[in-house]
Amino acid sequence: MIYKLIFVYNANSGTINSLLDSAHKIISPQTYDCKLCDLTYGVFKENDEWLRFRESINKNNTPASSDSRDASDSRDANNNIILEFLHKDEFNKKYWSKWLPKYDFPIILSANESDMYNDGFGSNGGLDIFMSATDFKELTTTSELIDAIKKRLK
Repeated sequence: MIYKLIFVYNANSGTINSLLDSAHKIISPQTYDCKLCDLTYGVFKENDEWLRFRESINKNNTPASSDSRDASDSRDANNNIILEFLHKDEFNKKYWSKWLPKYDFPIILSANESDMYNDGFGSNGGLDIFMSATDFKELTTTSELIDAIKKRLK
């Protein structure tokens, strides 16, 4: 059973990177590399439709950020799926493992509670591709992203 979705943006963390990404969205949106960023965030703030969806998945659970959860977390007391949002540099640091495959970003990974473990070399196992970078290329609206996630969660 899926207990966590890990959303990994095709962008690096940090204020300077955020400013550069915002500028890129304004100056040359057609060449912007992060479809997940594009669908979930405007230039300056989170997309309202996405925010409502994100909150609806976890009505009683504050969505996870890169520093508020770790790989040992399970569904909360209300059986909500944990949502974790990471930039690619944060993901590579947190989930690094010599056995972890190289991913194309953006990507959404799913974690199954029974498959997660830590081998001493970083979190490992239990991560499956929920939506690939190729899947994102087919999406053009936030509504399409939301529908795709809902369909795959069923």
